[in-house]
Formats: sequence, structure tokens, C-alpha cells
Amino acid sequence: MPGTDRAALFDVDGTLADTNHLHVVAWWEALRQGGHHVDTHAIHRAIGLPGDQLVEHLLGEERDRAGDERLSTAHDTLYGSYFERLLAFGGAADLLRALAGDGWKVVLVTSAKNRELEALRRAVDADDAITASATSDDVEEGKPAPDPIEHALSLVGVTPDRAVFVGDTVWDMQACARAGVAGVGLLCGGIPHDDLTKAGAAAVYDDPADLLAKLGTSPFASVPAR
Repeated sequence: MPGTDRAALFDVDGTLADTNHLHVVAWWEALRQGGHHVDTHAIHRAIGLPGDQLVEHLLGEERDRAGDERLSTAHDTLYGSYFERLLAFGGAADLLRALAGDGWKVVLVTSAKNRELEALRRAVDADDAITASATSDDVEEGKPAPDPIEHALSLVGVTPDRAVFVGDTVWDMQACARAGVAGVGLLCGGIPHDDLTKAGAAAVYDDPADLLAKLGTSPFASVPAR
């Protein structure tokens, strides 16, 4: 078995699981129920932020915060109706297993809450390849702050220069840059290539299957086993 001092960090929503647009619909309806009319494209761009930060990003700091908890609860209830139907992207499980088989410690880094993360892990169906998981509940600030990535690295005892993070949003790439970790962007979450590279992505691929096919020339190949 190759050395295990390397960490492959993965966002989940929009990266391993095809869920971003489900979140958009759930947030759109939750906001509508709260009396807020927000365009779906704006919600899509905010996906990847923790719920409280997403609401602030969309509604601004001057909003009446009294309704924030109701908005989050409504989103969680609406999104929860999809839990038994969530699907992983093709190649997601194979990608995690390929990296784990090559000695990488695979860590999930997500804004999902515990019950939601359980549903996502069932959809991805690769628990045998996953070493640990880190959620926004574990840190004071979620992405784009570096805290989630730094916490994930601490769980497996790996330094930033020996890690690669895979995500699908600008928030993911910004968090990587701030944590000093190489970032890989995937287009399957719906964010354009140029937005990901401008946010700091070292490389961009279509989806997990595309990254798996090109692992040998990806940023993962720049972190050799030792």
C-alpha cells in the first residue's frame, strides 16, 4: 500500500451527488414562503454556502433576521423529501475508491447537516473508501473561509501541500486558496469554467468520471506517495 500521508478532500453536493438544482428549488420555495422573491440563478450561485450565510448572501445584512430560522427549516423540510431519491454522479464512487486504493485518505468536506450527509453518503455508496467527514457544524465559519478544509486536514493529520480538494463552486475554490490546498473544479454543479478558474481552481473537469479518466495528469499526480 502506498504511503497514506495524502488527503483527497471532496465537497459532496454538486461534486459527488447531483443535488445542486434540488437545493435551488428547495431554497426558492422556502424563500417564497417567507415572502422573498429571489431569482433561481442567484440562488444557484449561492449554493455551497452554509444555510445562514446563503440567506445573508441572498437577502443582505439589513434584512429582518427574525425569519431566518423559518427559512432554513422550510428548506430542510423541502429538501428532505428528496433524500430517498438522491443520485450520485457517474464515476463518483469509482473515483473515491481509486484514490483510496492508491493510498489517499478520502475526506468529505460539506455544509450538509448530519441527516442530510447520511442521505448523501447512501447515494454515493462508497463508505469503504471514506476515511472521515467534516461539516460546517464542526467550525466557526463555513466555506469560503478555510476553516472546513483546515479542520478536514486535522482529522487525518495531513499538511496542505499534501492535499487536493475537489469541489464545484467558487466558494470551494476560494476556501482552497485560503487554506493553501490545490483546488480542482468540476462543472457538474453548473458553475462555469471561467468562474472556477478565477476563484483559484488549478484544473477543471466535467464531472467525477472525467477526473477519474484523467487522474494521471491531474493535480493529484503532483502529490506523489512517499
